[in-house]
Amino acid sequence: MSEQVHDQAPVSGGADNGHGAKSALILGALGVVFGDIGTSPLYTMHETFLPDHGLHPHPSTVLGILSLVTWSLIMVVAVKYVSLVMRADNKGEGGIMALMTLAQRAAGKSVRARRLIMLMALLGAALFFGDGVITPSITVLSAIEGLQVAAPSLSHYVVPVTVAVLLGLFWLQRHGTARIGVLFGPIMMLWFLALAVIGVHNIIKAPGVLWALNPWHAVQFFMSHGAASFLALGSVVLCVTGAEALYTDMGHFGRYPIRAAWFGFVMPALLLNYYGQGGLLLNHPEAIANPFYHSVPNWALYPMIGLATAAAVIASQAVISGAFTVCRQAIQLGFLPRMQVVHTSREAIGQVFLPWINRGLMVAVIATVIGFQSSNALAGAYGIAVTGTMAIDTVLTMIVARRMWQWNRTVVILTGLLLLTIDLSYFGANTLKIPDGGWFPLVLGVLLFTVMTTWRRGRELVVREIKQGGLALTPFIENMTEHPPMRVPGTAVFLTANQEAVPHALLHNLKHNKVLHERNVLLTVAILETPVAEAEERIHISRLSDDFYSLELRFGFAEDPNIPLALSRCTREGLGFDMMDTTFFLSRESIVSSERRPGMAPWRDKLFAFMARNALPATAFFQIPGNRLIELGAQVEI
Repeated sequence: MSEQVHDQAPVSGGADNGHGAKSALILGALGVVFGDIGTSPLYTMHETFLPDHGLHPHPSTVLGILSLVTWSLIMVVAVKYVSLVMRADNKGEGGIMALMTLAQRAAGKSVRARRLIMLMALLGAALFFGDGVITPSITVLSAIEGLQVAAPSLSHYVVPVTVAVLLGLFWLQRHGTARIGVLFGPIMMLWFLALAVIGVHNIIKAPGVLWALNPWHAVQFFMSHGAASFLALGSVVLCVTGAEALYTDMGHFGRYPIRAAWFGFVMPALLLNYYGQGGLLLNHPEAIANPFYHSVPNWALYPMIGLATAAAVIASQAVISGAFTVCRQAIQLGFLPRMQVVHTSREAIGQVFLPWINRGLMVAVIATVIGFQSSNALAGAYGIAVTGTMAIDTVLTMIVARRMWQWNRTVVILTGLLLLTIDLSYFGANTLKIPDGGWFPLVLGVLLFTVMTTWRRGRELVVREIKQGGLALTPFIENMTEHPPMRVPGTAVFLTANQEAVPHALLHNLKHNKVLHERNVLLTVAILETPVAEAEERIHISRLSDDFYSLELRFGFAEDPNIPLALSRCTREGLGFDMMDTTFFLSRESIVSSERRPGMAPWRDKLFAFMARNALPATAFFQIPGNRLIELGAQVEI
């Protein structure tokens, strides 16, 4: 609730306190936001020089690849996400769902434009989940594969150990990350320091590698390697995977801590490590088998494997937590069925656990590790989902820039073309990997996109049928006044999606029980396109007659709708509730597929009906006490 959020706001206590709070946020951002992109040195250089690409670690090739990595980090992460996209915050919240609501607001009343924006955002969210399956798989596998370098005889233990680590990670989710989260920042700080030190250690032995800072080496690489350079782009993009997390997690830390951590710590450490790997390849081309672990001194190999595994687990945790957050927002905005949401922290409202999503992710991730067996095989699947989401982010941000930020049309077009050229180049290069595993995140994305669009469309059809079949409310109230039925004491609250019609539950109660309560409240719950509803917009009450009231409760998409708590706050608005004297009535719809009614394809009708049957009941979702509830069934044909 909004009051909870305000209570958690930091209190100004002088310069020292402010500086300490910022430092804590920066450290926290290191532990949560940068896990994915921070573990990319484990596999990026290795995957780029795979034999299938026809590239060899010659000086011109190494400098060209390093130049591509450098300017990818600068253009995609530093310029696009950190400097531009993070400006598009929805009351401090980031992520593709928040960006969607901003872009829809910018589109105004155009139904067609808003629907197109919604479909793009849903596709981006679906691809994000595909990435959420692959990220834990490839990062943990890449870390554990250090055993192959340290002791080749242990190679057959890589997959079992990876599965064990991931099972432990998913088991941990139900307990929440609040207790161990304080360790994430220091561990990731140690990780980035280790990356930087190892990088400097190898750069000293080959200082000429620093010439890769010149973008001309990237141009020469494309000019001299032809098709192979385009193939290499599909692997180079691995260095920017996780850039979306910077924007998604903005609501937890704010723009300044993320920007400060990126420019002051993360980006320099990543570049130093990449250049160190490049320097190693210039002196020892045979190290291409695993340039990351071969760049580590022998005495530090086993500690580095342990640190890399910890960093990979943290990176996976960040992606899993992000999946929980996006799912919760999608549920609130009406794109996914209601599910159980468990808060794992009393202090941090954003720390949530969704059991169904956790189980689904666990099964998908473990199956991915067992099916692909190695990070090499997974690299073919990694990248296409990320680049697809990046392109969608660019389009939505340009809509916001033009309509909300009032950017000049020419500036928007030129900026959009530049960023889309980069995004689509990466996406195009990754489409070549579809036969080698790139199909996997696409299939996952299409499945989830189908689920979200089917649920959204199904709910629209249900609401349409309810509105068409409902009695007009105003004549009904007038009739009740003229011909009053038997009255019973207390307040009846009828949950309804249509304030213009008589709720089915009210009709059924009147028809079968032949009674009407002394006071009747028609309650609608609205989810706003902002993360948190402001106090003045949370409650709207209209008096329809002496004993009928219309009540709308509004919540942000990052809040949990708690109806009893919200009703307790209606007293100050002139409508008090005694929970012991209040009965909630809800009409539970039984969905029936009908070919007579236009809507969705029959298979989508059946999919929607299946999801509706298995969705969390609205009463549990709205935290209505079961002993104050009466549910009445209603059949709805779609």
